[in-house]
Amino acid sequence: MCGIVGYWKNKPLVEEDDEIILRMMRAISHRGPDSQGCHRDINRGLLMGHTRLSIIDLHTGDQPLYSDKKELVLTVNGEFYDYKRIRARLMCFGTRFTTKSDSELALRLYEKYGMDFVTELRGEFAFSLFDEKRDSLILVRDRFGIRPLYYSLQGENVYYASEIKAILEHPDMTPELADEASINQLMQCMVPGTTAFKGIEALKPGYMLIVRRTAGGLDVRQEKYWDAEFPNDGGHKVLADEDWVRDVREKLIECVQLRLEADVPVACYLSGGIDSCSILGLATGAQQSPVKAFTISFEHADYDESVIAKEMAEHMGADQDVLQVDGDDLYGDSYIKALWHAERTFYNTLGVAKWHMSKHVNQCNYKVVVTGEGSDELFGGYPFFKRDYFLHGMTDEESAVYQKSLDRSNKLFQGAILAEKEMRHPAFEGLLGFTPSWIQPWMMTLELVKPLLSDRLRKVVQNYDPVGAIAESFDPAMLEGRHPLDKTQYTWIKTMLEGQILNWGGDRMDMANAMESRPPFLDHHLAEMAFQIPPELRIRGNTEKWVLREAMRGVLPEILYRREKFAFMAPPGHKEPKNQRGLKKLIDSFLTDSIVKEADIVDNQRLKGFIEGYYQDSDPLSLTRKDTIINHLLGLHILFELYVSRRLRIASMV
Repeated sequence: MCGIVGYWKNKPLVEEDDEIILRMMRAISHRGPDSQGCHRDINRGLLMGHTRLSIIDLHTGDQPLYSDKKELVLTVNGEFYDYKRIRARLMCFGTRFTTKSDSELALRLYEKYGMDFVTELRGEFAFSLFDEKRDSLILVRDRFGIRPLYYSLQGENVYYASEIKAILEHPDMTPELADEASINQLMQCMVPGTTAFKGIEALKPGYMLIVRRTAGGLDVRQEKYWDAEFPNDGGHKVLADEDWVRDVREKLIECVQLRLEADVPVACYLSGGIDSCSILGLATGAQQSPVKAFTISFEHADYDESVIAKEMAEHMGADQDVLQVDGDDLYGDSYIKALWHAERTFYNTLGVAKWHMSKHVNQCNYKVVVTGEGSDELFGGYPFFKRDYFLHGMTDEESAVYQKSLDRSNKLFQGAILAEKEMRHPAFEGLLGFTPSWIQPWMMTLELVKPLLSDRLRKVVQNYDPVGAIAESFDPAMLEGRHPLDKTQYTWIKTMLEGQILNWGGDRMDMANAMESRPPFLDHHLAEMAFQIPPELRIRGNTEKWVLREAMRGVLPEILYRREKFAFMAPPGHKEPKNQRGLKKLIDSFLTDSIVKEADIVDNQRLKGFIEGYYQDSDPLSLTRKDTIINHLLGLHILFELYVSRRLRIASMV
């Protein structure tokens, strides 16, 4: 795992460019502290930098990588799996490799297949490839967006990096928070492809950005090479239940085994859910030895899964390491560090807890962990998926039976991931035929946020619909004629999986401490199989992820096999005295009159009234939603201080 940076100007490089690219690389040195490399093409105005976290081919895998005649230049962030088999196949056609690195695979596949090369790649990756003959720069991001990649087009110049902070190190860039993105962050859900910063975009998952320099300037186009394509309703693959169970089991075993490939030790993240527990069980079998398992424990019993995780660790004979995280850890400097790494706001301090965990894993001398992300997305695990399946994929009679049990079992998450009343939006109604349950709590959050906006942003929101912008970002061809469960899974995958779970819940918190996380469930071979599974096997009766549970029944202890999905969250700010004290200190430090006025995101007086109401509130549901808003308000103003005003320096805190 690594970090990549670069830019391509419309004029030759000068001496100053050497220092600029070094600054950009230093900004993401946490992603790759083991070595650095840079490609310079003075006449073309091209610089490509790489910071390396060495995991495979520790001795000869430094980058950039070059083709034999040095007409192709490659820098990679990520892992390509099954690379040994693909290397062997290519060698049968005369291809020769100069390193043992998996990254070289992209270079050799491009030489053989041209632009179709990306379909051969399996894994999580973001990379840049320069083709001298075609005078083109190609940026590629993996299918689910596990690895980040950002870019900015300024006139005839292009800038890119694994993290936004590196792009902002270039003197051509003026950091500024984007108005529309600020509104979307306050409601929690970003529009795919956007970032918190004006003029900087995220390359969408499953896309390539192809930049060519022509006589007329830059020719820029985006090409989609993959999407989460569900079959038409009624067109799911027909197999016997036991055949689906077998196929899911065998494919997941393969995906886990591939992700254990490394020249350094590999550990597991372990929570109390069946996802990470399944991964631990399969990793234990594949490694034929006890696996190191890292678990987060919270003080508040309602949110602590460590006791359940211990059951699995003991069941597998794992070497479990439990990290206790409390309110003092979730707020203060660590909260600020997490925002600096995430480069966007978060609604819950789970990301801060993950930052602490990755730091702890690093201190235990591990660079790689295998994780359970993606299981809920593929197999219908979240409570809002169940709700939409019950409401829109069943008869009214069936729905009434199951809806009661769903509402009883998920009261803890109302106000956060479930709305307590139905919300509708015309853009989603027109696109899906219903408004997905996952976005409804954030629509309710938006209604509380709008009155707080500054006069300037109130004018913006008069002409900008943040919910409609999300709906308009989807490809209608991927939704037309699909089953309601597939529709809600697809829209979540394209938004919250990439923008939340794989960002401040994944890569950005892990790589903050040079620690690579690998999610086997997001292997596209497994995903394409899961998309074909009939909805009634993903959610059977009131049991979510039924087919996965059955596939892993022999691995899981009985208590886990029968356990209902529990969304992994940190205790909200109002839940514990330590949380309350830490949150208040952050509010007093960053939601001050001067900072709020300068940022001009919310109105000062209306904000004060909201905060006072928060302190006096005693309703758990109301407090949970207000906690969300407070986190986003703090996040935007801390981002403003970190990146725009630059009064707050993170270097001394990291």
